[in-house]
Amino acid sequence: MVKFSKELEAQLIPEWREAFVNYWHLKKQVKKIKLLKSAPKTLPGAAQDGDNHTPNLFGRSIFDPIRFLASKLVSANSFFDSSSSDHDKTELIQVKRKCLDGEEDHEIYETELAQLFSQEDEVKTFFEKLDEELNKVNQFYVTKEDEFLERGEILNKQLQILVDLKLILKDRRRKNLPQAKLGSGGSAPCSWSSSPRSSDYTESENDDRSMNNETTVIEISETAEAIATLEKNGINFTNLGTRTKTKKGKPKMAMRIDIPVTTPTRTISALTSMLWEDLVNNPKKEGHGEYINRKKIQCAEKMIRGAFVELYRGLGLLKTYSTLNMVAFVKILKKFDKVSNQQASASYLKAVKRSHFISSDKVVRLMDEVESIFIKHFANNDRKKAMKFLRPHQHKDSHMVTFFVGLLTGCFVSLFSVYAMLAHISGIFSPSKGTAYMETVYPVFSVFALLSLHLFMYGCNLFMWKNTRINYNFIFEFSPSTALKYRDAFLICTTFMTAVVGAMVLHLILRASGFSPRQVDAIPGLLLMVFIAFLVCPFDIFYRPTRYCFIRVIRNIICSPFYKVLMVDFFMADQLTSQITLLRHMESTACYFLAGSFRKHQFETCHSGRLFSELAYVISFSPYYWRAMQCARRWFDESDPTHLANMGKYVSAMVAAGARITYSRQPHHDPLWFSIVLVTSVVATVYQLYWDFVKDWGLLDRKSKNAWLRDDLILKNKSVYYVSMGLNIVLRVAWVETVMGFRIGAVESRLVDFLLASLEVIRRGHWNFYRIENEHLNNVGKYRAVKTVPLPFRETDSDG
Repeated sequence: MVKFSKELEAQLIPEWREAFVNYWHLKKQVKKIKLLKSAPKTLPGAAQDGDNHTPNLFGRSIFDPIRFLASKLVSANSFFDSSSSDHDKTELIQVKRKCLDGEEDHEIYETELAQLFSQEDEVKTFFEKLDEELNKVNQFYVTKEDEFLERGEILNKQLQILVDLKLILKDRRRKNLPQAKLGSGGSAPCSWSSSPRSSDYTESENDDRSMNNETTVIEISETAEAIATLEKNGINFTNLGTRTKTKKGKPKMAMRIDIPVTTPTRTISALTSMLWEDLVNNPKKEGHGEYINRKKIQCAEKMIRGAFVELYRGLGLLKTYSTLNMVAFVKILKKFDKVSNQQASASYLKAVKRSHFISSDKVVRLMDEVESIFIKHFANNDRKKAMKFLRPHQHKDSHMVTFFVGLLTGCFVSLFSVYAMLAHISGIFSPSKGTAYMETVYPVFSVFALLSLHLFMYGCNLFMWKNTRINYNFIFEFSPSTALKYRDAFLICTTFMTAVVGAMVLHLILRASGFSPRQVDAIPGLLLMVFIAFLVCPFDIFYRPTRYCFIRVIRNIICSPFYKVLMVDFFMADQLTSQITLLRHMESTACYFLAGSFRKHQFETCHSGRLFSELAYVISFSPYYWRAMQCARRWFDESDPTHLANMGKYVSAMVAAGARITYSRQPHHDPLWFSIVLVTSVVATVYQLYWDFVKDWGLLDRKSKNAWLRDDLILKNKSVYYVSMGLNIVLRVAWVETVMGFRIGAVESRLVDFLLASLEVIRRGHWNFYRIENEHLNNVGKYRAVKTVPLPFRETDSDG
């Protein structure tokens, strides 16, 4: 049977951990009481051997003789009034409830012991701690309940506005009338003032429009109810040409519809709008405006739907919070009764059940309301469809996945052993034969090897994040039903490596059998094509959600800064900065096969051209450029100068990478270029180390209670953090090998490059754990367990 402490540890909400009952500390208090109770007692008049009645004593104090006499008096009185004795037995404690500021929701509990105990008594300390935990749970529950209730009211208002706007649009399309023109509303290109009522929906104030009055009155009568509801919610409908203006001559607005600038189209529109406002003195004049259309209403509907899903998830977490804490109180009081041989839990549990976090039904009622709203407005009255959004099912771990991981691992080890023997027998890595092999076959196989190593490190990260209760799915905004688990990552990794090593063995066997290199060199290209086919395969096989998520994230990175930057986007972009060698090998492979060099077996074609030399700079700069553009975009969205400082780190890395490439191509080691490489690399490395330790990992805090670390640490062994910092420093300075000028052969040089690239991948996997740990602790510090979804309709200054 699993102990409740382990069950609680596995089920509690990680971001709210500090708000849960400290069950482990209360267990220690009960253990102290047990130890004191089992200690020998030497009191006058104590029971002798054979005496069936032994007084219940908790610890030793100056009141022990009085307590003993009191128990004797109770026993004597029980002979005359047994019912009174039973009542006193159940009233060992008295739990008093006090309301703060006269509000029923803000309450505190204090427990008084009916028996005589000293202030140092462990029993009294236990109940004082129990009161603290109960008050803490209550206050947190009240705070979160109010937060969710307020969010629910806002969402109801947003939904009502959405429904009324859809009604107006539906009526407009039915009558085939032109769209209502809106004021631009200022800064955001995809945000517009909510004035959907055009002159077609407004009573004319000018005599020259009298011919249209009859039609206008009919239209108003059919949409009057929707418009009236919108105006109650704060949206003012005025004629675009004759709407009310402020003293400065600008139109008044009461509501804006904000659609996030998440796509390239909206981003370009945002920049265009900003330039328009800079060039035109009055950007809000009649000629410039936005239109309410079906697409924008759909964007608003999607935002509100996502907000309802997150609200429902938050309510579910709060319900779980209430249930787990109630069970914790029951379990700890049961332990106390068992140790003390008393029945004090009944009285205390009555107070717990009367407390707000148990007695309140607001969360349950709001959950039911959200379900009904979601089914009606977002699922076409299909409850099953709605529950797929509100309660997505998580796939259980399959033993078949574990079986295949073990099977493929064994196959990989066996095939790699065969490959090593064949390579040694054929002398494929000898200076005479190895050059052509390393230039044609090695780049393709090394791409898969580095990719598989990265997947292996990611699987290790997933395993560690799960064991340390880091909510990485919430941080990355992954769906729990489709998120990749560590076993899945290991399965993909072992599948790739088994296929790659199998292809390498087949390649050597065919070469040894007398096939020409131009024939067998097609095997790596075929393997690459199979991999690309699997990646873009539209069928729901081999982790399609994960594959498509990967493609989408890569698209967002390449198109930076036009896409809004999410956590998963810049996290993946950081991974690419550690895979520059992989990108260079992909460049060589693409050139080798697309140019048809494998047919003539002329690998020099892709190395002698000027274009290839220039592409080396582009490939080396691209990951840092993408990451820098993401920082620029985040600064544009959030106006936080920290992102500009982070962008400087990647710019310095670009400069250092360019200097090293230029230095490596010098026919003679120029001292000037050596100095430039040394200075730029040192500056970039120091910059990166500072950002790793201080910003990304949150370490090197001089005021921390843990020397040069941080206050909150997930790993219990502090020395691991110091070792990790040292390892990160060593792996960060691996660039020293590229400027030392060691004289080694072409084959050895390729192998050394692969080794350094592998070490960089390992460093990145090592960095990943502490980066997400720090992000998780930031969420824990803010009790942030639910994503805050922006809402489309918001109030603005009417004097704008």
